[in-house]
Amino acid sequence: MTQPAVYVVSDSTGETAELVTRAALMQFGKSPQFIHRFHHVDTLDMIEEIVDLVAVNNGIIVHTIVVEEVRNELNKTAKSFGVPIIDIFGPLLAQLEETYQIKPLSEPGMVRSLDEAYFRKVAAIEFAVENDDGRNPRGLLQADYVLIGISRTSKTPLSQYLALKGLKVANVPIVPEAHVPEELFEIDPSKIIGLKISKEKLNQIREKRLASIGLSGVGNYASHERIDKELEIFTELTNKLGCYVLDVTNKAIEETANDILMHIGEIVDENLEL
Repeated sequence: MTQPAVYVVSDSTGETAELVTRAALMQFGKSPQFIHRFHHVDTLDMIEEIVDLVAVNNGIIVHTIVVEEVRNELNKTAKSFGVPIIDIFGPLLAQLEETYQIKPLSEPGMVRSLDEAYFRKVAAIEFAVENDDGRNPRGLLQADYVLIGISRTSKTPLSQYLALKGLKVANVPIVPEAHVPEELFEIDPSKIIGLKISKEKLNQIREKRLASIGLSGVGNYASHERIDKELEIFTELTNKLGCYVLDVTNKAIEETANDILMHIGEIVDENLEL
């Protein structure tokens, strides 16, 4: 005897309904070949034709319709045709509405939006790692934004923090002994953000850093002369580039990141954190 087919109906892609259905069918040892999908069913005039087809083929309907009018019509039509129907979202939405005392948005495809946001952030994090500390000059051309600054201005943690907002951020250290990548001059200056810091604060940070690795008092890394030289080179470069410069003195990473987001006008959804 031919097994009844399962017809997945959705006002989006139908991926959620199909995934749930496949998981359920596995409990009965059924092959995924029993599943047929109707996607982007978002108008009432599509309902009767679909239900009629399912009825003719002695099938059942599993659906994730979120638009209330379409969902109610599908449930009603299936009942009138005597077609078994499983409404995955309806009861859940009703219970959540009662619990939270708010109406659902009834917008199809929101799971896909969440997935896309998630994978965008993963890609941004990978980009930040691959383009950290100027290691990939050609990657600067693919960055949403590029951070430049001398050592200990929090370029790396800022790049990672902004990646969590879905932004592809590269960073370039400004070091007197190293040449600035030519690609930096090929980028729109509005995509470059210079990170400056006061001489006194930088001296404190570098002294602590040297002490933490047992090199306190060794070399000129934390010397005022070295810092003056680096700050001078940084200022000359940012003036030449004509880019935005942000003072990070005494600022936490989160505060600096928020200042950057406000500057670039980036709107982020705090509910989509990894």
